[in-house]
Amino acid sequence: MSELVLIEHNAYGIDGAVVLTLNRPDAFNALSEAMLEALEQALKNIAASDTRVVVLAGAGRAFCAGHDLKEMRADPALDYYRELFARCSRLMLTIQRMPQPVIARVHGIATAAGCQLVAMCDLAVSSSDARFAVSGVNLGLFCSTPSVALSRNVSRKAAFEMLVTGEFIDAATARERGLVNRVASPGELDDTVRTLAATIAAKPREAVAAGKGLFYRQLETGIEAAYALASETMACNMMDDATLEGTQAFVEKRAPRWT
Repeated sequence: MSELVLIEHNAYGIDGAVVLTLNRPDAFNALSEAMLEALEQALKNIAASDTRVVVLAGAGRAFCAGHDLKEMRADPALDYYRELFARCSRLMLTIQRMPQPVIARVHGIATAAGCQLVAMCDLAVSSSDARFAVSGVNLGLFCSTPSVALSRNVSRKAAFEMLVTGEFIDAATARERGLVNRVASPGELDDTVRTLAATIAAKPREAVAAGKGLFYRQLETGIEAAYALASETMACNMMDDATLEGTQAFVEKRAPRWT
């Protein structure tokens, strides 16, 4: 099972950076049940570690083509499908709930649950030749679970258009709509990912973790409650040793000495 997800520590020469690579290249990294389990377990292990930033990538010609349709058709039972999509949802929530920022490194295609993965990652860097779609509707299956993540990344009408047409969008359009942060040529993709990961890894881990947790909590609540959550988070953040050092360094006009 571990071979389904390759794990590289201190990736890109960055201390605290981990790259997880979906490793079913012959199947365009389709999310089989075993792949879902392996990826969720890898993320949970990383969440409990001192890792600072995670990159999620795909082996071969594509990032991820979504669920394994052959496996899904082998056991057409309602209880099976309920458990399958519940398992997938648990994986997606693991990405959001873990303290480390997760960057999607996207190339080739990201379709259906693969596009959902991109949307659930905190950040995304795309190759200029990548394409994105939530194309289940072309098979008679509305991409309902991907719609949860997609509609929290792009505008309602843009998300719904993708969902009801199943049409692909290119990397430039994905960036314009807010699905990805940066677009790079295929030859510069890893350098662009490395730069973003290094920038994050250089920040205090505690501040980033607290900020990520707050960021998603406040998005799902009203503005008054969001400000209350944000105020409490910042007050606690200010008491952290790294923050005290950072603010003191600013006062003393020097670089912070973080450990």
